[in-house]
Amino acid sequence: MKDSLTGYMFMGPAIFILSVFILAPILYALFLSFNDVELLGGISYQFEALDNYTRVVDDSRAKIALWNTFEYVIIVVPVQTFLALLLASALNSKIKGRNFFRLIFFLPTVTSSAVLTLIFMWMYKQDGLINTFLGVFSLPAIDWLNNPEVALKSIMIMNIWATAPFFMVIYLAAMQDIPKDLYEAATIDGANWWQKFFRITVPMLKPITFFVVVMGVIGTFQLFDQSYIFSGGSGGPNNSTLTVVLLIYQYAFDLLDMGYASALAIMLAIIIMVVTIIQRKFFGEEKMYS
Repeated sequence: MKDSLTGYMFMGPAIFILSVFILAPILYALFLSFNDVELLGGISYQFEALDNYTRVVDDSRAKIALWNTFEYVIIVVPVQTFLALLLASALNSKIKGRNFFRLIFFLPTVTSSAVLTLIFMWMYKQDGLINTFLGVFSLPAIDWLNNPEVALKSIMIMNIWATAPFFMVIYLAAMQDIPKDLYEAATIDGANWWQKFFRITVPMLKPITFFVVVMGVIGTFQLFDQSYIFSGGSGGPNNSTLTVVLLIYQYAFDLLDMGYASALAIMLAIIIMVVTIIQRKFFGEEKMYS
């Protein structure tokens, strides 16, 4: 009993912080999702059971936001994962100046998300750097910011460029822990670089890939700041950059509909949890070098 009490005393500060800043807000959001919340003229709650959840069926903007987010996830996560693996493989080889390239490739990760978005918005302007570059090759200029068919893709390109280096570092660290004996044995058997990569490197990095994909999915489902800055908070043009988290923000702080916003947040958390469980089943046991 004394040892258990001592252990809980040491855990006390962490348990308190987690309870106040994580568990309590989650429980409060769950409570709000079942109520119609009035914030003006005094806070009041009116129980509405599952009305906030069933309301999603008739909310066209919620469907658009969910589709935009889903499209963003299924494009960005595979591309950034593959690009991170490719970059890590290149930087793990014995190329000249690899430490310099590691530093250069990692720089986008340490740049503020808001600053990065503003830089890309400047590059995406009609007379910006990217359209100027396209003009050099006599290619037509693209309206990156105001074309509904292109706006979300613009954010995708920016995020892939910014997040792939972070996962690259994770892959690079894992690659350096793969036993060299495996590659030496493969070389003796006459395996080339591609065979070593797909028969040794990729299978050995399966647990790391699970982590990278899960973190990528969670991060992409929570896309907010880039979409907010790109569209000025509207999700435009024509709702093309509207994401679920941005929609939650609009309902919570623009329309003060905290009950419905909380229901959307709970549903998003459930979606992320389900997707993560499916990935866990797909990738199997999270054990490295078994």
